[in-house]
Amino acid sequence: MSQALVEVFEKGKHADRMIDKYMRVNRNWTPEDRTFFAEGVYGIVRHKRNLEFIAESTELWPIIGAYLITKNLKPPARAEFSKLITAEILSRHKMQKPAAVEYSFPEWLVHLAEKEFAGDWQKIMQSLNQEPEIYLRANTLKTNVEKLIADLKVDKIEATRIKSNLNLPEGLYLKKRSNVFSTQASKKGEFEMQDAGSQFIAPLLQAKPGELIVDTCAGSGGKSLHLAALMKNQGKILAMDIHDWKLQDLKLRAAKAGASILETKLIDSPKVIQRLENSFDRVLIDSPCSGLGVLRRNPDTKWKLNIEQINTVIQLQKDILSKYSALCKTGGTLVYATCSILKSENEQQISWFLNSPAGKKWSLLSEHRIWPHIHNFDGFYAAVLRKS
Repeated sequence: MSQALVEVFEKGKHADRMIDKYMRVNRNWTPEDRTFFAEGVYGIVRHKRNLEFIAESTELWPIIGAYLITKNLKPPARAEFSKLITAEILSRHKMQKPAAVEYSFPEWLVHLAEKEFAGDWQKIMQSLNQEPEIYLRANTLKTNVEKLIADLKVDKIEATRIKSNLNLPEGLYLKKRSNVFSTQASKKGEFEMQDAGSQFIAPLLQAKPGELIVDTCAGSGGKSLHLAALMKNQGKILAMDIHDWKLQDLKLRAAKAGASILETKLIDSPKVIQRLENSFDRVLIDSPCSGLGVLRRNPDTKWKLNIEQINTVIQLQKDILSKYSALCKTGGTLVYATCSILKSENEQQISWFLNSPAGKKWSLLSEHRIWPHIHNFDGFYAAVLRKS
C-alpha cells in the first residue's frame, strides 16, 4: 500500500492506475486482499488532510497508521508505527474540526467553492467523499436492459435499473461490487461501464439516425459509443481528440460494441477544425475541465490541482467553445458539457460565449445540472444551444 501511495502523492500518478498496477503484480492476492488494498489506497487519498490532523504528521507512515486505527485495525509491529498512540489517534478522530479538515479538501479549493456554493459546499464535500457506485449502460446495438440483467445473472452478478428522476433508460446499477469484465456479457460488448451522470449527456443532443455528429473532445469515447447506439448505427459520428492513444482505445471499444458508424480523427493542427466548419448537424463538446465533479472516482485530483490550473482550463474552455462551435451547421444543436461542479467552468462559460463574437448566432435552449449531493451520481453540467 505504501508504495502505491508514494507514487500517487510524490510522483503524481493516478490512484486508480496504481491500484490496477499493484493488483496485476500481486496476482496471488485473495479477493479480500484486493478489497483491503483498493479501499485503503482510496481511503487514504480521499481523507488525506483529515488523517494528517489525526496523526499530527504529514509523513506517509503515520498517516497509514492513523487510517488503520480509525478503521479499528491494529497497525503491524513496525518502527514506523511505534510512536502512534491509539487512544490519542481515536480522540483526535472524534474531535470537531473545520470542514476543510474534516472532509479533506485543500484550502484554496474550499475558499473558491464557498464563494460559488455558499451553504451547499459542506454537503457537496461530504458527498464527494463517498465511495462511487458501479453503473453500467446497456449497449442497445447488441442487447436490451432486461436481457443484460438476465445475462449478468448467469455470472452471478445482480443488476437493477437505476432509480432516478433523470431519464436513464439504458442504465443499470450493480447491487454488489463485482468484476463485470470477466462476464460473457462484457466479452460480447453488451455494456459499457459509465456513471449515471455521464449517461445523461449524449441524449441531450437528440441525435437522429442518418445525421452527421461530431464528438470534439471524445477521449476514449464513452459518449460517442452512446450516440452510436441512440442513432441505431445509422449516419456518421466523427470522434475527435488531441490524443491519438485515446482514439486508438476508442477504435477497439467501438469494434467490440459494434458501433460501425464511428470514425476517429486526430486534431493535430488548427486546420483540422477549420476544414470541418459548418459540417455537422450536432456537435458535442465534452470539454476538458477540472474534474471536480468526479472526485469520488478520482480523489487524488483535489491534491494535484491548484488555482492556476483552474484558470488555465477556463481559458482553454473558452478557446474550444469559440473554435469548435463553428463545426455546427446553421440550425444545428451544440451540447457543451463538463464533469466539473464549478460555475466558472459551466454557467459562466456559456454566458461568456453567448456574449462573445463567436456566440452571436447561438441561443441557449436549456441548462442541466447533476449534483453529487442531490442525485448521488458524479457531478456534471450540460448546456444545449441552437445555432440560428
